[in-house]
Amino acid sequence: MKFGLFYELQLPKPADRDDWGPDDERRIYHDMLDQVALADRLGFDYVFEVEHHFLEEYSHSSAPELMMAALSQRTKRIRLGHGIVLTPPRYNHPARVAERIAALDILSDGRVEFGTGESASEMELGGFGVERRLKKSMWEEATREIANMMASAPYQGFEGEHFSMPARNVIPKPLQKPHPPLWVAASRRETTMVAARLGMGSLGFGFETPEELGERALEYYRLVREELMPIGHAINPALAVLNTFMMADTDEEAMRRSANGPAFFSYSLGYYYNPAVGGAHRPGRGHVYRDFLARSGETAELQAQRGGFLSPAEIASGEPQDEIQKALYRAARSGNAIGSAETLRRTLMKYEAQHLDVMIFVAQCGDRSHEHIMESIETFGRELLPEFQERHRDIHQPWRAGQLQGVEFPINSTV
Repeated sequence: MKFGLFYELQLPKPADRDDWGPDDERRIYHDMLDQVALADRLGFDYVFEVEHHFLEEYSHSSAPELMMAALSQRTKRIRLGHGIVLTPPRYNHPARVAERIAALDILSDGRVEFGTGESASEMELGGFGVERRLKKSMWEEATREIANMMASAPYQGFEGEHFSMPARNVIPKPLQKPHPPLWVAASRRETTMVAARLGMGSLGFGFETPEELGERALEYYRLVREELMPIGHAINPALAVLNTFMMADTDEEAMRRSANGPAFFSYSLGYYYNPAVGGAHRPGRGHVYRDFLARSGETAELQAQRGGFLSPAEIASGEPQDEIQKALYRAARSGNAIGSAETLRRTLMKYEAQHLDVMIFVAQCGDRSHEHIMESIETFGRELLPEFQERHRDIHQPWRAGQLQGVEFPINSTV
């Protein structure tokens, strides 16, 4: 199992003020640079950053290509992942995406992971005039053509349902041939299986349990072997899962340091992705963090679930059935990859046993402190990462090779 970090660049407004301080956005951008530089030195494999627009407090990451470019000059080894680029053409013209991905690949000496997706928030869809019912077909059409642009010289042009352009040689070309590894955001099991058929890595944003992951892994790799219809010119068979992350000497101290991070992550995500609520957000006037604090009164049982003190069966009994609501519920819990080194070792080995390819940690969220995040990255990198790296090389990579035996399409996965 490999490891990465995941960034939304969350920035809750201070509870006692109506707006951010003048230095707050600069601070979180530079905090991320420092955190990823440290992760790179310690041997973390990936960093993934979202693209979101207009989602105040939840995500201030509207230009991830600039952060990735900055990181390309501050790091040497870590893979730089878009997690994800919004590829429906009203967000980003496909030719501009192909140009930016290729330029970043050159700047980073071939370290780009190209994640793709659609988004579902009304603030973004409405802001760019993307029709909800068309966004999936927009994503697929544009993503396929972006891969063609990077792999073809010249690109032969396209007349499609959602965008058209004449023949052009889209330059520069990426260092990684035919293009960087392709991923898609997957909050539902169904999307993970679509990713398998299209030869894409699945960025699992549903906070899947080890047991769910195990079932999905076997079916995902079966579909890669038996039903592959690649969207690109090389395939990236890979399963990644998100987990909230914080470490300390004891579980109790890790949970204290985790503060409102996971719960605010869940609340603000649900706020913007619920059309009835997110679409009514008052731009520049709302205060999502203050609303979160006002609504966060919980029963003792819910507090125990968030704190990770109930058994898996007790936690599961309270979960919603809908996959998106279930993901929000799990994101709010503090008992994921949060705890002492021994607690994390036990938790992560369960995912390792179910053949997870990449675990991606959500460290920067809510009102967590930069210092605690840096300490957690340092502790994990020094105390746990080496043993997982060894087993990944000796056990998981041979297992993957067996799963992909007989696949004749070119593979450019970095797992």
